[in-house]
Order: sequence, then C-alpha cells, then structure tokens
Amino acid sequence: MTSTTNGETFRRTDRTDAPLYLARYSERRARHDAAPVEDDDESVPLYLRRFRDRTTGAPSRKRSVPLEHDGERFAPEYAAVTRSHEIIPEQRTERDTYTTEIRIIRHGITQGYSTDAGLTPMGAWQAHQRGQALSRTLREWPQMRIVCAPTNRARQTAEQIHRGLLDGLDQYGRDCEVTGPEPVEELKNFQVWSPDGVRDITASFRKYQAEMEKLERMAVGDRPRWLVEIDRFYRTQLGGADPIQLWLTVPLMYFESPQACVRRFWQGFNRLIAESPGQRIIAATHSGPIRAFATWAHGYDPGEPVNTEEVVVRVKHGGRTATVSYRNRVTEVNIPQEDEIPRWDA
Repeated sequence: MTSTTNGETFRRTDRTDAPLYLARYSERRARHDAAPVEDDDESVPLYLRRFRDRTTGAPSRKRSVPLEHDGERFAPEYAAVTRSHEIIPEQRTERDTYTTEIRIIRHGITQGYSTDAGLTPMGAWQAHQRGQALSRTLREWPQMRIVCAPTNRARQTAEQIHRGLLDGLDQYGRDCEVTGPEPVEELKNFQVWSPDGVRDITASFRKYQAEMEKLERMAVGDRPRWLVEIDRFYRTQLGGADPIQLWLTVPLMYFESPQACVRRFWQGFNRLIAESPGQRIIAATHSGPIRAFATWAHGYDPGEPVNTEEVVVRVKHGGRTATVSYRNRVTEVNIPQEDEIPRWDA
C-alpha cells in the first residue's frame, strides 16, 4: 500500500503475521502451558531460568549440581568467581612457595573511639563481606585460623568474618576447617603508660578525660608529663590532623614505640605459625599497628587503612623471609626470629 503526501510517496507494509521472535515465544509458551516440564537444560542461561521461575511462579530450583576438577568438588558459582583470565597460569618454584599466609585486617566501622565500643551495623556488614571474599581464595589454604585483638570492635569484626566465611563456603560448596575466633594478646593496639598501669590508647582516653577535668576544675598544679603527651595526641586529632602520623614520626616518651609494636606483632605471629603450620591466619586488629607494620615493611608510611582493609603477609618456604603486600606494593622482608628480637628492658 502506498500513500502520497505533499507530492512525496511513502510505502507502508501491513503485516498480519507476528515477528519471528514473538512467534517462537508464543509457541514455546503454548508447549509449556500444555505440558509444563522442569527446565533443567544447562544450555539455558541461569538468568533466563531464574526469570522463568519468577514469571511462572514455579518453586525455587534445587541446588546446582557440584562440579569436579582435579579431585575437588565445588558449586558452579565458585567456578565463576574464581575463573582466571590469565592465558598462562602462574607457576612458582619450590623456593617461592608459601607455607603460611597472614591477613592483618582492620576492624569495621565502630561506634566510637572514646570507649571500647563495638561495631555499627555498617561495620558488621563490612566484616561479613570480607569473610565472604576470603571464602573465594581458600584453594591453597584449606585450613584457617581466625584471631583478633582483645577489644570489642576487633572481636566483633572477627566474629563477622567467621560468619561471612562460613556463608561463602556454603554458597560455593567448599569445605574448609575454620577455627576461632580467639583473642591474642600480642595483637592489641599500641599502649600508653599511665600511673594506673599500661593500657591501650582507647582505654587511656577515659583516664585522660577524668584527669583533665579535675585539673581544669581545681586549676592548681602542673599537668604530669604523661598527661601532656596524651593531650597532645588527642588535640592533634581534634584539630583535624593525623594522630597516628604523630605517633609514627615523633618520639613519645610515654607511648609504646612503633618499632616495639611491630616486634610484638611478630612475636605473636611466630607463635601462631608454630602452633598452626600450613594454615591461613586471619588477624583482626587496629589501624595503628597495621600502619606501623606496613611502614616497617615498605620503608614509608602508606597512609591510614580504611575499615576492613588488609595487609597480606606470605611466609615463604623455610620460614626466614616473607612478602608484605599493601596497597599494590609488595616488599620482601626478613622475619625477625625470637632470639633476634631485642629486649630493651634487659
């Protein structure tokens, strides 16, 4: 059929038959309505099968059939998230094999630093997501041990990592031996001396506030030097600067030094490695020691880690050297042994 408008001719085609894709859909729909069958054809994309389930009101499908490769069984979802895009797989020599992996993870978002508070709901979600991500990387580490610093925010972070790890293992159809979480004294935050004893920087805040309030109210006497240093630390934070950078760069008489903090961490790691050989160690702790550890390894301050960010330490074969990875930088370090770590109080 043709029509003429202002001297121009247009051709219009009236089709009485449906387009081919619509005809195929109508035919497939008619077959399904006549004899509904369970659609188990693996050639049909997963998203299309899920869409058909929702549109037809069919019950949720049974769990995917596990896959097998090199004697391992896992769900198809695990194969999808761990598929490598490398043409040539990575190969390591015997010298470069890792005997232990340590992941030092900062706690999630906390309710506050003025007291030993726990995590916010967002912080718990962050830790849970970190645990699910770790469940994808367990092929070389079928055994994991979760440890934490003896504070509420670190403990809750370790617990949520544990839950996320178990959820991921169940989702991907994998098996792994997971122990913990358990507190480890060597992983505590950096310490501050006060007349009541040595305590971490968060616990010292309450003592600092009480003493400052008393001195300001009475307006007599000079402030003790330990209080002057803690006041300097917290006023740096209140002024918008970086108090951890102050701790890393300025010698403080009443604060545990960054070097001593790193030595303490290695003492704990050496003990954990001896107790759990060949396992992955997941350590939930605080930003200050993590930053000091990365600064010691790389030779410069890489900056404040965000919540649930991690430093990865891989102990090489022989247990004398390790690689420290943080923010796309990898450095090989010598592991300080127990008899090589100096004691300044001796």
